[in-house]
Order: sequence, then structure tokens, then C-alpha cells
Amino acid sequence: MLPDQSVIGSMDSIRSDSPREECGVFGVSTPHGEGVAQTTFFALFALQHRGQEAAGIAVSDGSRVRLHKDSGLVANVFTPATMSTLTGYHGIGHTRYSTTGANAQRNIQPFLVETMHGPLALAHNGNLVNAPALRDELLTRGFGLTATSDTEVMTLMLAAAGGKTWEDRVERTLPAWKGAYSLVILAADRVIAVRDPWGFRPMSVGRLPHGGYAVASETCALSTLGCVDISEVGAGEIVTLHGAEITRRQALTPAARPARCTFEFVYFSRPDSVWADRNMHHVRQRLGEELAAEAPADADVVIPVPDSSIPAAIGFSRASGIPHNDGLIKNRYIGRTFIEPTQDLRERGVALKFNALAENLAGKRVVMIDDSLVRGTTAGPLVKLLRDAGATEVHVRITCPPITHACHFGVDMGHDGDLMAARLSVEEMRVHIDADSLAFLSLDGMMRAITVDPGDAVNGDADGYCNACFTGRYPIEVAEAQAKLAFEGVLA
Repeated sequence: MLPDQSVIGSMDSIRSDSPREECGVFGVSTPHGEGVAQTTFFALFALQHRGQEAAGIAVSDGSRVRLHKDSGLVANVFTPATMSTLTGYHGIGHTRYSTTGANAQRNIQPFLVETMHGPLALAHNGNLVNAPALRDELLTRGFGLTATSDTEVMTLMLAAAGGKTWEDRVERTLPAWKGAYSLVILAADRVIAVRDPWGFRPMSVGRLPHGGYAVASETCALSTLGCVDISEVGAGEIVTLHGAEITRRQALTPAARPARCTFEFVYFSRPDSVWADRNMHHVRQRLGEELAAEAPADADVVIPVPDSSIPAAIGFSRASGIPHNDGLIKNRYIGRTFIEPTQDLRERGVALKFNALAENLAGKRVVMIDDSLVRGTTAGPLVKLLRDAGATEVHVRITCPPITHACHFGVDMGHDGDLMAARLSVEEMRVHIDADSLAFLSLDGMMRAITVDPGDAVNGDADGYCNACFTGRYPIEVAEAQAKLAFEGVLA
């Protein structure tokens, strides 16, 4: 059994200042029923970067659903013993970072309920902005709620919906949900994938090499399994996987203006994933190139803050002609430990997660590339780390615009008051982190990197993308949105 989850919260001071991951979802259906749980395990392993708080797998043999879920990383939650019980033809899985509801056992997904139509399990990536009203309606109708997650609300609404088939029940329920949702739903004999009409979060489906189909938050998970014929689940589309068969149904009209999350391109998605026909690694190199054009620096070396900023540093170096090198070495495991550091170690903060390579920094003017600056808790210590290693100048470049507004669609950035750029000017932020210069990529520059093919002479098109965290212009009304822990008062 893992230690109490409150210990994890004490690690926040030595974790990255980047926005927190959302969740990863996966579903699979095969005609032969061989290795469904193992397939789901390895897909979740490929999606581990999207959430490290908890993981779960539910598998159906055609009549009965078996579920195992727990706190921790995928490799820790599932053992040969637990996997041996998960037998069947259809399965779904989830890796979690909490966006509505605390990081608590009761909120781990998938959620599983018994209904008059048979078992129903559901896993969710995203966040509903109208969850409070939906939750109150369920309580008024006499439903008992055991968790504080909007995913439980969605599960119970589907369980109570009318309709001849699960696809009918899903289609009837979808109009009530406002916000971001990429869902995998497990019924007794099928897996159903659903995406919101705005298309906030990525989701793709592919054909397995030995029969059957799989659906996942990112194409990297499908590629890991050897899937072919990979395509995006459309906004407002229901995709049913039933053994060797796949059916697609447009349940909701896609929004007139889609709202793909630009942070998937800047930071979240794995570099080898593809979304909207764009490879993430390529886009991030383009972000670095645009940044070099907009905010050049007179320097000797370009270094990334690993790992997500490595492609952007390569792009910045290529466009600027300044050599690229490693300057920071990352301990990839410190943010996932359950052991609380001593006070002395905690005071060392960022040094627990990063070490500086003095040989590459001493006596040099350094450009440090990072993907974002959110609360400002990491950038300052990193600049000091570089200076202590002998850097004569440190110029910080960020591959997105200043983050000034909270996200209500499945990304934990904190509230507006937590965001450094909401309180301080760029110059005040520069002074705060003690950099020689600080520059952010413009919104136009970011959108050019994401949407424009190299060599095109047109500007980037922000239509079709959600940039609310940079602009405050939300694609849908968020007045009903609640804080992450808003439902924790009663179920404390």
C-alpha cells in the first residue's frame, strides 16, 4: 500500500512549474480476447506522462466487468497477480491527474456501476464547467454520490439515461455536458469512445495488427501497440469498438469554432504524438524557431529545461546560429517519489530535480529555453543554478505567451491569482527570476508554429484553437465553473 497521498503534496516545491498534466484514456476491443489487460497496461504506460496520481483498468468478458485501480504509477498499480484477474474481450484504462476533485482514492477512474442495462464503466479526460449544476440535479433526483469528480456525475447520468442502446443513451446525454471530455465507456460487449463538440482534448482510433481496434488520448499509445489506419475521433463523434467491427456516429454537430488546446502542442502531448496532422516534436522545433526570430539574444549557448523544451531549444539554435548544448540534467523520478524530503533537502528545492553542467556553462552567456512560466517557483532557482555553475548571463525565453488566466477545461494551472503573469509585467517577472532578459513567444508566433507549414507566407490562424489561458477569451461560458476542490467540503 502506498503512503498517504498528502505526502505527495509536500513535493510541490521541488516539482516543475509547468501546468499539471490532465489525464490519459484508452479503450480496446478484440474478437479473440487475448491480452486485453496487457494491451491496456502498455497503452497506459505510453500515456503515463498525462497523469501520475493514479491508474485503473476495467475489462469485460461479455457479461461481467472486472476492475482494478489504485494510487500510483501504472507500473506500481498493476502486478502479475492483479493483471491475471482482468480477463475479457473489451477493456478501458485511465491514468489520472486530478482536475475536478482531490487526489483521493474515491476519485480514481474508471468509475464502475451496475445498471438495469448491465455494467457500465467510464474514464474521462477533460473537465465539465457545468458539473456543479449537474451534480445538484443528481442529488435532487435522489442519487447518492460517493466521489467528488465530474466523471462520477457523467457515469450516473449515463446509467439513468433512456434509450435502446448505449449509443442512444450517450447521444441523449451529451447535450447536457458543457466543457471538455474525451471519454472511453465500457459496456458488457463493447467499448464506446466519445469526444466533445469543441474538440478540446485529443483522441484517436486505430486498428490493431492482430484484429480489433483501440482508441487513445494520443497516437503514441496506438503506435506503441502497432496500430494502423489511425484517425482522429471527430468532435461530437461516437465511435463504437465491438471486436473486429467499428462503427462511427456523429452524435453532436461540431462547434462552429473548434477549440483544440494549444498546450497539447506546447507541453502536454508526447513528442512522437500527432494531432491535427501535426507532429508534436516538429511543432516544438517551430516554436523555438519563431522565438529566435521574435526575441533574439546575444549569447554563446542555447540550453533547454528538459525534457519538453528540448525540441524548442534545437529550433532556437538552428534559427539563431547559437550552438545548442545540455546545461541542465533532470532527475526524472524526484517528482514521483512518495518520501517526503528533509527540511534541508526541501530548501535545496530545484537542485533536487536538476543539476547544472558547469563544463557547458562556465564563462558563457546562456539562453535558457522553457515551455512556460506559470507560478514562477522554478524559473528563479534555475537561473540561480546556472549562475552558480558559472554562466555570465542568463537570457530566459518561453515558447508560449504569458499565462494570465486559469484553464477550466482539464488543465490544472491554478487560479488567476496564482499566475505570475496575471500579477506582474514582463519586466517585473524578469527581475523576480533574476534573468538578464526575459521574453515570451507572441500569440501570433505560437499559432504560426502550430498551424503554418514552413515556407508559407501566411500568418498563423488562431481560429479552431483554445488560447483562453493566454487571452481570457473562453470558447464557452465558464461562469458556472468551480475550483478544483469545490466538492470536497462534504466528502472530506
